[in-house]
Amino acid sequence: MRRVELFELIRRDYDQGMSKRAIARKYRVHRRAVRQAIASAIPPERKRPVRPRPVLTEEARAFVDGVLVSDQRAPRKQRHTARRIWERLRDELGCTAAESTVRGYVRERRSELALGVQVFVPQHHPPGAQGEVDFYEADFAFPWGQEAAQVIAVRSEFSAAALHVAYPNQTQTAFLDGIERGLHFQGGVFRILRFDNLRQAVARAIRGQRRVEQDRFVAFRSHYLFEASFTSLGIEGAHEKGGVEGEVGRFRRRWLTPVPRVSSWEEANAYLRSCCIADLDRVPEGRTRTVGELLEIERKLLRPLPSERFELAEVAQARVDEKARVKVKQARYSVPASLAGRTVRVRIFPLTVEVFHRGRLVATHDRAHLRGAESLVLDHYLEVLWDKPGAFPGSLPLHQARERGEFPASYDRLWEELKERYGDKQGTRAMIEVLLLHRRHGGHVVRAAVEEALSTGAVDPGAVAMFARHLEDAPEEPPVQLSLIELGELHRYGRPLPQTTSYDVLLKAVGR
Repeated sequence: MRRVELFELIRRDYDQGMSKRAIARKYRVHRRAVRQAIASAIPPERKRPVRPRPVLTEEARAFVDGVLVSDQRAPRKQRHTARRIWERLRDELGCTAAESTVRGYVRERRSELALGVQVFVPQHHPPGAQGEVDFYEADFAFPWGQEAAQVIAVRSEFSAAALHVAYPNQTQTAFLDGIERGLHFQGGVFRILRFDNLRQAVARAIRGQRRVEQDRFVAFRSHYLFEASFTSLGIEGAHEKGGVEGEVGRFRRRWLTPVPRVSSWEEANAYLRSCCIADLDRVPEGRTRTVGELLEIERKLLRPLPSERFELAEVAQARVDEKARVKVKQARYSVPASLAGRTVRVRIFPLTVEVFHRGRLVATHDRAHLRGAESLVLDHYLEVLWDKPGAFPGSLPLHQARERGEFPASYDRLWEELKERYGDKQGTRAMIEVLLLHRRHGGHVVRAAVEEALSTGAVDPGAVAMFARHLEDAPEEPPVQLSLIELGELHRYGRPLPQTTSYDVLLKAVGR
C-alpha cells in the first residue's frame, strides 16, 4: 500500500470516531504516523540520515576541479574518467579516500559546473528568412544490390518543409543540383542558407567565421542571390543546424525504414519527392498548422526564383582514344567510332554525361562513379564490327548491352539462325544490319520485328526491316467505325457515282 493511500484510510477511520491508539493498532503504524495523517492528507517527505562526507581534503577537491576544467580543452577521447582522477589523487597527493567517494564528488562537480552538458538557446524563425542544407547517407536496394546514397536535404526553418534528393556521390554538381531542386520545391529563395563546412562550398576555412569559398559555389550564390552562413568548425558546429539534423532522423525513420526498393536513381528520387509531398500534411510539434499551410505563408515572402536555371554541368574537353572512348572523372564512355582521335566537349551532370562534337549531341550515358568503370554503347561500334565481325561475339559493348537488356534473347536466336543460314562471318554481318535498324526505328519496334521474323521463319535482315516498317506505319488505334446517318429529305440531292470507263479507254490509247 502506498503511503498516501494509508493516510486516506487513517483519515476515514478517524473521521468515523476511531481513536488514534486503535488506528495505530489496526494498521500497525506508530501513533506519530496517525497524527501526521490527521494533520495533512499529503505524507511528509521521509527524512534521510545525513552522513558525514568521507575525508576529501581541500587540496584534493581543488585538484579534481582543476582536472575537470582543463579536460574541456583536451581531445574528447583523452579526458579523465573518475577512476583515473582517483588514481592520480592516490599516486600524486597520497589521498586515502575511496574510489566511490571520488566518483561521487566528480559526478557532483560535473553537474554543478555544467560540464559535459551543452545548453542550446531556443530560436525564433521568421518566414522566408533562413533555410538549412545538409548531406546524409541512406541505403537503397537497387537491382544490382544495396547501395549507400548521398542524400541532400534542403529545409525551411519556418515551415519545416524539406526536399530530399539522392545521388551516388557527394560531388559539387550534386550539391548545387540538390540546392536548386530544393529552392524550386520551396517556391522561392531564402535570404540566408546555412551550411556545414563542406568541401563542395568551402575551399579553405580560416580561423573564426572567415571562409575561402569555391568559385562555382560563389557563382551559384550570385545567381540565386542568397547569403551563405557556415557553422563553426569542429564538433561544436555539428549541432548548429538542429532543424535539418532532426529532419534527417525523422525522415529516415518515417520513409527510409525498411530500406526502399527502387530500380534506378530516377525512381529513388521520385520516391523521395512523393514522401516530401506527403509530409506537407503533417503538423510539426508545437505548431497548429500543417507544413503545407506554413509553406504557403512563407512562399509569399521568399525572393522569386530567377527566370533561368544555373548552368550546373561541369564542362570539359576530352580526346577520343583508339577504342572510341573519352575519359571523364576516372571513368570512360563510348562515342561513335568515327570520332576516334577527335576532341569532343563533355557536359558532366550528377547522374548523366553528355558528349558533343561541333555543337551536336553524339552520346549520352548514365554517369559511372566507380574508378576505372566503362560505359559502352554497342551502336557506337557497329561500323567497326562490320569490318571485323570476328570481334563481335566477345566484345565488351555486346556484354554490356546484354546486361542492360538491350540485346534480348530473341536477338541471340536470330543471330544463331543467321549464322546457320549464311555462315559465321556473313551471319554476324547480317545481325549487324538488324542492329543498324535501331537508328531508323525505335528499339521496341525492332524487337517486335525480330519476334515477327522468328515466328514466321523469315530469317533475313530485309524481312526484319520490312516488318519494322509495317509495325511503325500501322495505326496505333483501330479506325473509328462511323455509324450510318439517316438522311431523310436529303436523299433528293443524291447523285450517281462517276464512271471511269472512258478514262480507261483514254489510257489505253495513250499507251499505244
